[in-house]
Amino acid sequence: MTIDVWMQHPTQRFLDHEMLATLRRWTGGAMPDDDVPIDVTIAAMDAASVAVGLLSAWRGPNGLDLVSNDEVAAWVRSHPDRLAGLATVDLDRPMEAVRELRRRVRDDGFVGLRVVPWLWRLPPTDRHYYPLFAECVELGVPFCTQVGHTGPLRPSETGRPIPYIDEVALDFPELVIVCGHVGYPWTEEMVAVARKHPNVYIDTSAYTTKRLPAELVAFMKTETGQRKVLFGTNYPMIGHTHALDGLDELGLSDAARHDYLHANAARVFARLEEHI
Repeated sequence: MTIDVWMQHPTQRFLDHEMLATLRRWTGGAMPDDDVPIDVTIAAMDAASVAVGLLSAWRGPNGLDLVSNDEVAAWVRSHPDRLAGLATVDLDRPMEAVRELRRRVRDDGFVGLRVVPWLWRLPPTDRHYYPLFAECVELGVPFCTQVGHTGPLRPSETGRPIPYIDEVALDFPELVIVCGHVGYPWTEEMVAVARKHPNVYIDTSAYTTKRLPAELVAFMKTETGQRKVLFGTNYPMIGHTHALDGLDELGLSDAARHDYLHANAARVFARLEEHI
């Protein structure tokens, strides 16, 4: 049973935002131009035998609201056995952010927090994040974030695994951190940080199987790395079938393949139990 740990069900606000112009170029303009029924996303999952998807809400500074927590909650309620939510918060209002995260996890069953640092132009070591890290630990949910360069035309510095993820993991050793987009061009740094810290993980969103960096694939074949890498797509930018194409050629053992597609996500996102 495959679990996709990074998806978006796109709103029109999300699709129309100027920051996605480069992604439209990469996908040949294939992203939808109208509101998309949630059943379209479920069908995309079905086509690749993806059983459960984690839907991300998206919020940025100055009231930027691309995919709201309320929208994600409604989609999850419509398909509770197929979808789970990752909350977004307003970093500029720390106490409001903590309360929103707490409410979404306790009342709506969200399974984690996702903050995209380049959207805020604040690295994860910024003080705005730290109350949220403490709350994630208390709630028992992961902090999910982006590492590596940015596809949108925004500065990439906030996506460096070293120093940012490394220092957060040192300050909050109990915090589970899931780092999406493999960290390229700093994938070796990302692997080193995941190997160093027991609670740091990598997800493969934004990369098809055939484009995964060699150093990450080699890590997945080690005893440590087998438990550290989670499957993700970044749907709708990459479809599930396209993302998984070539999986048989990776050379993973049956156990490593199961961990990558299912077991690691089920363990890391402990609150997924009610969805799977």
